[in-house]
Amino acid sequence: MMAIIHSFLCLSALASMKKDTPITVTDFRGKKLMFSKPPERIICLIESALSGIYMLGAEKKIVGISTNVYQGSVYSYYAAMDQRIKNKAISSPGNWDFVNIESVIALKPDVVIIWSKQTEAVAALEERGIRVFGVFIEKKEDVYKEIIELGKLTGKSKRAQELVEYTRKELERFHERVKSIRAEARQKVYYMWAQGNLETSCGESTVQDLINLAGGKNVCGSITNEHMVVNMEQIMAWNPDVIVMWYNEKKNPSDIISDGQWQSIKALKNRRVHEFPAIFLCDLWTLKFTYAVKMVAKWAYPQLFEDIDLEKEQKAMLQALYGKKAGLLIP
Repeated sequence: MMAIIHSFLCLSALASMKKDTPITVTDFRGKKLMFSKPPERIICLIESALSGIYMLGAEKKIVGISTNVYQGSVYSYYAAMDQRIKNKAISSPGNWDFVNIESVIALKPDVVIIWSKQTEAVAALEERGIRVFGVFIEKKEDVYKEIIELGKLTGKSKRAQELVEYTRKELERFHERVKSIRAEARQKVYYMWAQGNLETSCGESTVQDLINLAGGKNVCGSITNEHMVVNMEQIMAWNPDVIVMWYNEKKNPSDIISDGQWQSIKALKNRRVHEFPAIFLCDLWTLKFTYAVKMVAKWAYPQLFEDIDLEKEQKAMLQALYGKKAGLLIP
């Protein structure tokens, strides 16, 4: 009996030690943050990171979110997953360009997740002893890093690894079909942000990764600018085969097709102008960028992906990323 009790005590001690093992995460500033245990009170002022926390199943730790979640098109999706958001019961002390420091302090967070470029807010929070996890996403590898570090932060590392592994496999499944396409045969793609028809992203950007993974060629990929405003003369010179629009509440492909100044461009002549669906479904700063890749691949090479049903792909992705919550997201 004494031996059994001794073994039980040893196992309990080991379990306690494992539970109390310090957690170290590294943010996008290269700053290391240490916690004695997974934080229980998280303020997340970045929607992409918030999406990741819901994928990890750690949403109960959230005590503060970005105001954009309540104001933007993503609201209905989060409201479907979380009654607190539906009731607008979670505090929203800031967003990507403004943070109410006093409101953050009042929530007594263990950590605040914020864009690392919000340097004034970051400094103000850290001066008050609040730990900050800074995020800055420029390419797909940054998306992987974010989910892995958030997994460590929330005690969900195994789930984070599963999510990244799923994403990599899905991307490879589609890239396998296009990787043999000769460079000169790759479809030229012009990406159009919702802010304006002439606003695009070039090299060293998530858009560049998106188009490359889909087997296309970003018409301005040789330019290093992450974000750039171009002119019609340049677009006409590039003469893209396909135009891809970011989700735009005020404009759709038919508006571009009927715009006279675009008529000489190949994509318009062949009516190959496409728009992404709701931002939540294909956010380029989350693991959902896989769905954006799949759409661009099918739009660029319809014959290669004739057997692919994008609606089924969307549902499968939501199931893989959000688990049981996916049923709440699928109409």
